[in-house]
Amino acid sequence: MAEDEEPETPERDPNTSDMFGAPAAPPPAPVPPPAEESAAYTVIARKYRPRTFEDLYGQEAMVRTLRNAFASGRIAHAFMLTGVRGVGKTTTARLLARALNYETGEVHAPSLDLKVEGRHCRAIIEGRHMDVLELDAASRTGVNDMRELLDGVRYAPVEARYKVYIIDEVHMLSTGAFNALLKTLEEPPPHAKFIFATTEIRKVPVTILSRCQRFDLRRVEPDVVVQNLEMIATNEGAMVEAEGLLLIARAAEGSMRDAQSMLDQAIVQAQAGQTVTAASIRDMLGLADRAQTITLFEQVMRGQAGPAVETFRTLYNFGAEPGQVVLDLMDHVHGASVAKAIGPQALTLPKEQAARLAAVGASVSAGNLSRVWQMLLKAHDEVRRAPDAAAACDMALIRLAYAADLPGPEEALKRLQSGEGLPGVPSSGGGGGGGGGVAASMGGGGVSAQARVMAAPEVQTDAVPTLNSFADVLNLIKLKRDIVLQLDVERYVRPISFRQGAIEYEPVPGAPNNLAQRLVARLKEWTGQPWLIAARGGGGAESAWERQKREALEVRAEIETDPFVVSVMQAFPGAEILSIRNIPLPDAPDAEAPEDEDDE
Repeated sequence: MAEDEEPETPERDPNTSDMFGAPAAPPPAPVPPPAEESAAYTVIARKYRPRTFEDLYGQEAMVRTLRNAFASGRIAHAFMLTGVRGVGKTTTARLLARALNYETGEVHAPSLDLKVEGRHCRAIIEGRHMDVLELDAASRTGVNDMRELLDGVRYAPVEARYKVYIIDEVHMLSTGAFNALLKTLEEPPPHAKFIFATTEIRKVPVTILSRCQRFDLRRVEPDVVVQNLEMIATNEGAMVEAEGLLLIARAAEGSMRDAQSMLDQAIVQAQAGQTVTAASIRDMLGLADRAQTITLFEQVMRGQAGPAVETFRTLYNFGAEPGQVVLDLMDHVHGASVAKAIGPQALTLPKEQAARLAAVGASVSAGNLSRVWQMLLKAHDEVRRAPDAAAACDMALIRLAYAADLPGPEEALKRLQSGEGLPGVPSSGGGGGGGGGVAASMGGGGVSAQARVMAAPEVQTDAVPTLNSFADVLNLIKLKRDIVLQLDVERYVRPISFRQGAIEYEPVPGAPNNLAQRLVARLKEWTGQPWLIAARGGGGAESAWERQKREALEVRAEIETDPFVVSVMQAFPGAEILSIRNIPLPDAPDAEAPEDEDDE
């Protein structure tokens, strides 16, 4: 640069941020990268989906059958998986697709050992394998959809061993779609396999079922569900009380997916690092406190109607559903009955609660527990249909408490026979107020009354019978065991006159036209002499059936006026006599005469 040249003036002062000389702004702070926690959360049911057959909980029988079939090479071309929601049908179908196309550097045959990820496993898991097609029958129900699907069956797989078709909720296919599937399912190409899953096996046509190998996936037992939930809680770093996990397992009703979804919801009931209590899980599920419902059950079985209603209202105010309370009471009745039959160790409950139910079972007869169970079944239906569920539950508890201290039908009959009165029932006639609980507990019982034994006339058993009356003819027909002729004669013959070799009768309307000829032929065969049997227009006596009906009405009328039966009917309002049976009385043992001390 020359000496006479002036130095260049910079266009902008680096120490100023604008042309007016304002100071420069501080450099912007670096933007932190997004935290990993902001990523999409994967729910527990998806995160812990089984990746191998060993991870399938509660389906050991199915896994054993499949393992033996794969080992022997007897692999079916179609599988039907059925069971309730959440037991692993879709997961099992995907595992089967992986097992059918399993291939590694050392394994080149179908295998159920999926611990080492095979060549096609990742693509099948992510749902992007070209030879494994997973379809939802709910969205593709038409016959055109099925034809479009089956057009590709005849083509060989692109890269895998088999072309696998997984159709979920197959029961939702239309009739035309099922018909389009039939022929392909009966004679599929060797490279095609079909796996169906459904929760409504009865809606699948039998023509489809007969062409599939069916597997019924069982409900998962509560203890197995608890083990799985404990493992997940440990891996997630969550602390959940054991009783809370048991509540979730029971509420899941055998569905592992439901249990995992409820655990996902339960974990957020407490802050990080805190223990999720059983009480919070109970509130989350809308369940009543089991200890309180056991107290309610004890009050009901002791006949304490007032305290029972107060306990229920306390539970109701805390959010317990009346229907759930009735279900809990049914569960307690079942537990008390099982503890009475087997012992408290058979109950999957805490020791204190199991001991309380066992104590109730020991103090109540099996008959009373059975009657309470029947009453609770009826109460559950009433609570479900009533406009006010809480009021219906109140009435059910009062009815249960009232009937709890009443004797059973057998004991009640013994008391009446001995002249004792029933608790809460007036002994005199008119019994209007008492007995409502008895009628409710019995559900309308029948009273079996004892009638006199009618001695049947003796039948002569000579080689050639002698018939002296029409009654002898009936007895001969019974002895020869001609049932059809016996029924026709008893129903349609009104005898007018009888003498040796001749019978006149009035036929009942509807009598067979050949009745007289049949009776003549049979009597001639049995007695060895000809008979003349003629039908007349009228004047006949009662038929055997008409006489039996009349005598039954007379016996019933006599029994209904019996003082003992009258007292029973008054003690049990609403009861009725259903049937009358002739029960022979056992012979009383002869009383030994006392030896006379004196010869006199």
